[in-house]
Amino acid sequence: MKLVTGNSNRALAQAVASYLELPLTDCTVKRFADKEVYVEVHENVRGEDVFILQSTSFPANDNLMELLILTDALRRSSARRITAVLPYFGYARQDRKSASRTPISAKLVANLITEAGVNRVITLDLHAAQIQGFFDIPTDNLYSAPVMTRDIKDNYDNAKVMIVSPDVGGVARARAIAQRIGADLAIVDKRRPKAGVSEVMNIIGDVSGQHCILIDDIVDSGGTLVNAAEALLNAGALEVSAYITHGVLSNSAAEKIAASKLKELVITDSIEETDLVQTASNIRRISIAPLIGEAIARTASEQSVSSLLD
Repeated sequence: MKLVTGNSNRALAQAVASYLELPLTDCTVKRFADKEVYVEVHENVRGEDVFILQSTSFPANDNLMELLILTDALRRSSARRITAVLPYFGYARQDRKSASRTPISAKLVANLITEAGVNRVITLDLHAAQIQGFFDIPTDNLYSAPVMTRDIKDNYDNAKVMIVSPDVGGVARARAIAQRIGADLAIVDKRRPKAGVSEVMNIIGDVSGQHCILIDDIVDSGGTLVNAAEALLNAGALEVSAYITHGVLSNSAAEKIAASKLKELVITDSIEETDLVQTASNIRRISIAPLIGEAIARTASEQSVSSLLD
């Protein structure tokens, strides 16, 4: 088995390699002067089971091209099987036609990955579960719920916790964690006038006197979380925290979160953190390296991955 990584999240790749007690495969992933991606694998991979760990996060197009070119290099080097491990699958929010004459980019990216020569995909908390069906190859969608549940139990008094979905679409995700810890569930009724802008309309459920924990898969601009936290506090919540799988946190989102009424934002390391995220006093990270590492180990040994979802 070989573990290869591009430049998207080397810290996570190293943590996964440490969990597997396996060194990262020696390879070069760099740019020519005109920014074309160049890849060279410096180890023999003929007949090997190769796993490429690469999030297609910002800069999404560069990291996606690294993944595709790494795949092509490995395929032409006679790797036996190539598995793309995508802790964060970019373009997942474009999973349907949102208006007339718009693309379904998630399907296009799935096609690109498949055609490049990937034999299997492992990813984490897809924005929409049906994206699994966009791939014509086996795809395992892992969930961060077990990791988040352990952290919530370690840091919060379950008797006072209420899990909150920031919108109707995320109810299933929030309910799964609420059931794991035996907490009640509330919902934020949100309207989105345009992309990247959210407006809280109503709180469904009695949050008075509760320690509210918002659960979602992606935080990008941070507007939804900030507005939801303020609405929950206005409705009588004692404090508001958030557990989000993918901390995209583009532009000034980290500063917005730091200046908000959120007690704490907990994100995983599926996306490499920026300097602004590192310095934000109320943003904390939990590692998914053991989860990803175990999924890789079980895939390599042809064992079941489904038990990791429990």
